[in-house]
Amino acid sequence: MIRLHDKGAFLVDGIRFVDDPSEAGLSQAEASKNTIAYNILKDHNVSGDTEKLKIKFDKLTSHDITYVGIIQTARASGLEKFPIPYVLTNCHNSLCAVGGTINEDDHMFGLTCARKYGGVYVPPHQAVIHQFAREMLAGGGKMILGSDSHTRYGALGTMAMGEGGPELVKQLLGRTYDINRPEVVAVYMTGTPKPGVGPQDVALAIIGAVFDKGYVKNKVMEFVGPGVSNLSADFRIGVDVMTTETTCLSSIWKTDDTIKEFYEIHKRAEDYKELAPGKVAYYDGVIEVELDKIDPMIAMPFHPSNTYTIDEVNANLKDILADVEKRAAVSLDGAVDYKLTDKIVDGRFYVQQGIVAGCAGGGFENICAVADILDGKSIGADEFTLSVYPASMPIYMELIKNGCAAKLLATGAVLKTAFCGPCFGAGDTPANNAFSIRHSTRNFPNREGSKLQNGQISSVALMDARSIAATAANKGYLTSAVKQIEANALKKYRYSFDSSIYANRVFDSKGVADPKQEIHFGPNIKDWPSMEALPENLILRVVSVIHDPVTTTDELIPSGETSSYRSNPLGLAEFALSRKDPMYVGRAKQVREAEEARVSGKDPADVLSQIGEAVNAITKQFPDVQSSNTGIGSTIYAVKPGDGSAREQAASCQKVLGGWANIANEYATKRYRSNLINWGMLPFIIDEGQLPFENLDFLFVPHIRQAIAEGADRMDAYVVRDGILTKFILRMGALTDDEKEIILKGCLINYYAS
Repeated sequence: MIRLHDKGAFLVDGIRFVDDPSEAGLSQAEASKNTIAYNILKDHNVSGDTEKLKIKFDKLTSHDITYVGIIQTARASGLEKFPIPYVLTNCHNSLCAVGGTINEDDHMFGLTCARKYGGVYVPPHQAVIHQFAREMLAGGGKMILGSDSHTRYGALGTMAMGEGGPELVKQLLGRTYDINRPEVVAVYMTGTPKPGVGPQDVALAIIGAVFDKGYVKNKVMEFVGPGVSNLSADFRIGVDVMTTETTCLSSIWKTDDTIKEFYEIHKRAEDYKELAPGKVAYYDGVIEVELDKIDPMIAMPFHPSNTYTIDEVNANLKDILADVEKRAAVSLDGAVDYKLTDKIVDGRFYVQQGIVAGCAGGGFENICAVADILDGKSIGADEFTLSVYPASMPIYMELIKNGCAAKLLATGAVLKTAFCGPCFGAGDTPANNAFSIRHSTRNFPNREGSKLQNGQISSVALMDARSIAATAANKGYLTSAVKQIEANALKKYRYSFDSSIYANRVFDSKGVADPKQEIHFGPNIKDWPSMEALPENLILRVVSVIHDPVTTTDELIPSGETSSYRSNPLGLAEFALSRKDPMYVGRAKQVREAEEARVSGKDPADVLSQIGEAVNAITKQFPDVQSSNTGIGSTIYAVKPGDGSAREQAASCQKVLGGWANIANEYATKRYRSNLINWGMLPFIIDEGQLPFENLDFLFVPHIRQAIAEGADRMDAYVVRDGILTKFILRMGALTDDEKEIILKGCLINYYAS
């Protein structure tokens, strides 16, 4: 089904792999230049060095829980006009249901900024960010940067990356996206999926095979092989968007007449470009995917990589559910009494909710398949509910025209507008202890309305729309679509894209700025607080220690209703780690107040009494340490933080609370490490299994400013406990010259201000 090569290989003629350069006829160095990814990156690189890339993107896109902070940062750094097309969509805080007027205030901020700086504004309910990008922005050989982690348009021939907001700020200010040339992994597809197997099934099978191994971490996944041509454009898009959950950097697919037709349907034939690897292309790894051997999949709580076949779950219900309960206990840290085995009813697994939504599930073919599988049936009048969210209004319109909308509504399903809420916990929140199956992107803990500190937990599993429909047809009992559908039950519907909705509702400046436009500021939209430059030495207090194997951005700063406060840095920071470590905010604030006392010339010990004892111990060994050259900040330790969303607030909330560093064994994604750096946070690393400090310990890092300026990878640090300093080693990893300067100056805003 899925096979990972243990080393790189040459792809010859697009159909066979060989290991020997002599058989391939090219050296590894030359053949690596024949991947699709290499050539797109080369075309967008302005450094003149194909190993140290400085990328300028063609277009940018953000949604309404990221664009306010991005534009505010860019304004503080001298923004006068959007230099490239920048699309502001409104698909996250669409409901305006929390916090009074603040969500709609953000929308008006976005509209007025699009007018002032020359951007595009997509009103709420018109399209989710990634569907609008597919329909209106993608282009063959182009590159798009988005402030959402699922910015993936590789199936359409566009290399797209999801990053934290500061990386978009750099593009808005004419700077570059700086990375080492990434490795490229071939995803070699053969065969044709079985009827009833959908894109989410293929995606989950791949994620389950690669995530734990880190096989594609920070690499580019390049989809090739004869099986690609057996997939529709919608199917490819559905697999592609989920590549984010592998922790890869980006994705790209070979293109063909199917993708050419996609562009023609969307009245953008000129944006199609045929893409394929060269006659001999070298890949740093290979994932072989036999599409015909993939069965309907389910990713059980609480990660997209926790995968099983649906048949496997149904055949081993008690054992698998008990195992998931056991694994969940680690993530939930015993905060709630978590049960899944109570979902077994008459020997079958009963779920309470089905959702098909967003950039992964809300595509035209997915929803048509749901309608066909449910045609003439009922979802029943018990606990089970089904909600379907088309990803854009043009898709919604076509579902009405072809009758699929009516089929769905007749079953008892609810058809809703384009909205990302079910993906991040702001729509269709399940009941406490309920189990929801979703064709969406993530099923992390602390999402979907879960509030462990209040004893609330919901379970989310990821499935394909087809098996969700099969389950709905069986009134909520978990069912594989392959077992449910009859021969030829899934029809082929032709899609006709009607752009009139966008023409009537979307504001498009056509790149023309209006400097006279006043920006709308709501009372919740706040400027970033001032931030200090990195001091010569640092005293850090550990204010949270997290032992989970992976810590997600949802745990660092929760999604859901807190998203309404993304425009208010200090207001949002009150929620930092709130569902993981409720003591964090108070402890971090106390450290911040001690630093504020130091800066103002007061005694930090008046705020944080323990700091005096720590300083006394430090100055005995380091007599040059003074209040004038030694800052005080907080830090957290996590094994592997930053999996998931691109949200910069996972780092910035720590920063505005006085954080100066994270300490980890590794960082789950490049984008989270970049977010830390852009907010002036030190991304420290310690060796796995080494934890020389405990929560609430003080750490001392001497000469940290000098170490960063000199690009040191290893630096001495000390645990300060009971008047004794115990040495250990912190590592930093490679920093670019710009990254060093950003950290030295305290954050990206300070860097640009200087």
